[in-house]
Amino acid sequence: MAQNIVEKIAQQYTIGLTAGQTVHSGDYIYIQPAHVMTHDNTGAVIPKFKSIGATRIANPRQVVNTLDHNVQDTSEKNLEKYSKIEAFARSMGVDFYPAGRGIGHQIMCEEGYAWPGTMVVASDSHSNMYGGLGCLGTPIVRTDAAAIWATGRTWWKVPPVARVTLTGTLLPGVTGKDVIITLCGLFNNDEVLNHAIEFQGEGISQLNVDQRLTIANMTTEWGALAGVFPVDGVTIAWLRARAAFVSARGLEGVPSDADGDGIHPRMNASRIGELEENLPAADADAFYAKEITLDLGSVRPFVSGPNHVKTMTAVTVMQEKKTKIDKAYLVSCVNSRVEDIAEAAAIVRGKKVASGVQFYIAAASSEVQGESEKRGDWQALLDAGAIALPPGCGPCIGLGTGLLEAGEVGISATNRNFKGRMGDPSSLAYLASPAVVAASAIAGAIDMPMEYPAAEPTGGIRINTRPADDRAETVIVEGFPEVVEGELLFCHQDNLNTDGIYPGKYTYNDDFTAEQQAEVAMENYDPAWQGLAREGDILVGGFNFGTGSSREQAATALKYRGIRMVLAGSLSETYARNAINNGFLVLEAGELVNDLKRRFGADALTVRTGLQARVDFRRSEIIVDSVRYTIDPVGPAAQELILAGGLEAWVSGNLQA
Repeated sequence: MAQNIVEKIAQQYTIGLTAGQTVHSGDYIYIQPAHVMTHDNTGAVIPKFKSIGATRIANPRQVVNTLDHNVQDTSEKNLEKYSKIEAFARSMGVDFYPAGRGIGHQIMCEEGYAWPGTMVVASDSHSNMYGGLGCLGTPIVRTDAAAIWATGRTWWKVPPVARVTLTGTLLPGVTGKDVIITLCGLFNNDEVLNHAIEFQGEGISQLNVDQRLTIANMTTEWGALAGVFPVDGVTIAWLRARAAFVSARGLEGVPSDADGDGIHPRMNASRIGELEENLPAADADAFYAKEITLDLGSVRPFVSGPNHVKTMTAVTVMQEKKTKIDKAYLVSCVNSRVEDIAEAAAIVRGKKVASGVQFYIAAASSEVQGESEKRGDWQALLDAGAIALPPGCGPCIGLGTGLLEAGEVGISATNRNFKGRMGDPSSLAYLASPAVVAASAIAGAIDMPMEYPAAEPTGGIRINTRPADDRAETVIVEGFPEVVEGELLFCHQDNLNTDGIYPGKYTYNDDFTAEQQAEVAMENYDPAWQGLAREGDILVGGFNFGTGSSREQAATALKYRGIRMVLAGSLSETYARNAINNGFLVLEAGELVNDLKRRFGADALTVRTGLQARVDFRRSEIIVDSVRYTIDPVGPAAQELILAGGLEAWVSGNLQA
């Protein structure tokens, strides 16, 4: 079968495939990514790594540790934490970048870890950013990171892939940030939730790598698990310029994998040449679950918010409202690169930040700041009254200096503006491009540096049905059942969140036993649920089941209650990952859910349907009342994790073996 780029890259980094097997969306696979990055949360991964019995890193060259989130905190406690992380990295021989070097995602790009055509993961949701370089970057959870440290691999379910075609040409001054804000605002009904995105179209050729990194970074906020741009002449030119820069810089500060020959171990001419000869490309007849189009010529400067990424308003409208601001921010991994700083500097040069406004700036890395200083852009911002922060995350995640206070309004070139994320919950946060942020800092209200003819964004979407394929029956691992049967217990509600499944008030009760978890399952959703549920039931939920927090007890409580598995119209990716990592099977069965909604309605929160379901894993189907529903194959990787009781147990077993 034909493959898109995401499937092709995943195929390269999948281990344990049978002869002739091709990887496609929906497959559960074991991946051995080229690299795994952890940042300040390395401190939380270390005890997980040790608790599963690991004593050494399986492949030290695979692992990258960076310190970037809480770099402004110089308290004894945080410095001790950073010291322990560095000592661990040194003892294990892995690549380590200290506080002040920059944001981990930027380092991954600058130092050639996020290489075009490879698969790279990180225990941070903005690892999507690597897709700006044509690298399949996707987030993992901390348990996955520990598993990769210990064994070199973890599991992944290949997501459905959406193709986003960019046409036309951006107007002068309109940026990549405006493009992704437009996509988030125009297609704001979960159209790409839990998808991987491949960007295509003639409009891409005019987007430089900085713009692509910005767009790819915020596919996270759009709801996607990856956002991958093609590898083209623009990419190659950026790599060559970067290789020349690091060659001139020398290898000082490059971690231990330098070969001693004076050549950068990743960012070098030889590797770029090999890439040029093997550019990744999708097959002509590759399947895409959805196809989205956007005319770049119709994009205008927009702001997101307040307090919501998928709500957009034209800057012209905000100008008319005279929306005053208290703080402005040019910080974070999405928009603090050389070009972004240059754009802001061009706007503020010779001017002053408005009275009563604080304008904070932080470069994405020490090298970005050094280059901006060399060009004079950094000084121009300081002369205008900007307040410099060290290279790192900081106010974007509510840490350090410059947080929004009660009732304040901020405009930021960051990627998230969730309520309370950047400070007090009563504050209002808007997102915009560096140009709009800088212009607003000078004006004292949301503003932009130039006027544009009015236009509405022009785009469309098409949903495709995957053609029937001739895939072989799923291989069943010894000990895993070919068929599971049970009565369907129907809970119709869409967007059932983790607090409904497992109340938050119990989350941090570390002494809660498995039995106690079972007793409070679904307590907030339906007080009658406990009296209706029976051991061996198959719970059927609505769409976007398990949305909300990352508490893993929302999966384990149902498992401990005796629920055999969860079928849902669609699943929160975090919930699904937590479930599989804890040995609890969850599957998507949208057609079945729609049929049950039509049959049982929404009057009762929980319904004992009286329907027996037969889940056939070999044939990848569910049979209910003689109706067959197709499901994604539950491959050997997922089967092994369920049999082992979860990822940590699986890793421990492999280490012992």
